[in-house]
Order: sequence, then structure tokens, then C-alpha cells
Amino acid sequence: MTPEQIARLPYRPNVGIMVVNADGRVFAAQRKDRFSDAWQMPQGGVDPGEDPEAAALRELEEETGITPDLVTITARTRGWIPYELPHDLVPKLWKGRFRGQEQLWFLARFHGTDADVNIETPEPEFSAWTWMDRSALLDSIVPFKRDVYAQVLAEFEEHLS
Repeated sequence: MTPEQIARLPYRPNVGIMVVNADGRVFAAQRKDRFSDAWQMPQGGVDPGEDPEAAALRELEEETGITPDLVTITARTRGWIPYELPHDLVPKLWKGRFRGQEQLWFLARFHGTDADVNIETPEPEFSAWTWMDRSALLDSIVPFKRDVYAQVLAEFEEHLS
């Protein structure tokens, strides 16, 4: 695909959820796909007509086994935050229909224990998980998502202090 063709593509609607434990550390998981050296917070697509917060809670459970009753949503980003995929990935992901994703992020306080986390889901996306210091988060993810994560961290800072 040419850069011009990619620029005309829409963004895929997506939600992310920053889960913070009682120690103020952030849930991060290592991807199983080609970005296996990259960590990320849970995220996923929004189904047509689906409420974004419900989508975030659904994705959280699908990816981590953390059920909605184990978290409390305390904040959300002011708006949708877009990111562009590297051009070589556009034709490979989502059948080449999207240039990247536009994400709405939610902050959730985790009330469970580590035993409540299970990344061995029916369709596992992650090979490992950890509670990560916020200061390490940006250096641990794929470069094309760093600006989004920096914005999410900045917007949630007042709720994390």
C-alpha cells in the first residue's frame, strides 16, 4: 500500500484499560505475536453499538481473566487518542482496512489478588504479565504506541498520585 492509500484509511475503534494495583503498579503483559519483546496494557476493539466502558471490561476479562467485579473504573481519557501503525504493518493487520487505532482509555483500580489473573485464556494474546512501575512503562512498549501511553499517563496522573 502506498502512503497515500494508507492516509485515506480510517482508524479502528479501540479501548484500553490501565489496571493499577494497591501498590500503584500497572498491569502490563508481554505480547505473544511478533512484538514478543513488547509489553502493553490490555486493549481491544469495540464491537458495533458496544459501550466503550463495557468493551474495556470485556477485553480485560478476555485477555487477563480479571472479571469486572475485581476492578473499579475511576477515570477515562478526555477523548479518543489515535495512533498510526508502521506502514509495513497496515496490510498485515485487520485485512488492511485501518491505518491505526483510535483509543479511549480507562483507569481501573484492581481489588483482587495475583491469583485472579489468568492469561491462559481460550485465545491467549500474552505470554507473561507483571505489575510494572509507571516509570518503566514507556520504555517497555512498541515505539509506535509510546505517544499514546505518554498521553494516557499524563491524563491519569492526578488519579495516580
